[in-house]
Amino acid sequence: MANRDVLTALAEILEQRKSAAPDSSYVATLYAKGNDAILKKVGEEATEVVIAGKSGDKADLIYETADLWFHTLVLLAHHGLKPEDVLNELRRRFGLSGLDEKASRQ
Repeated sequence: MANRDVLTALAEILEQRKSAAPDSSYVATLYAKGNDAILKKVGEEATEVVIAGKSGDKADLIYETADLWFHTLVLLAHHGLKPEDVLNELRRRFGLSGLDEKASRQ
């Protein structure tokens, strides 16, 4: 399965979990708890990525980044967004200087 296909397939599963009973899956439980619980989980995972990045353990960094990406996808889905929305934004920024992009936001 191609990388982009993984994101698409995962987004479809996350969307299906929105209508699932909270006791039927971890993601359904997160959705039932609401935005604040999802945000808390994203924050926890982001902290774990920072710790893994400091440790220098590449396998741990990959593992924790996968957790962060997963929970970020849950957050996006909770807000009715898809991975493609983020990819479109990255595509928009492609070839644009980071300094120029940041200056355009001010």
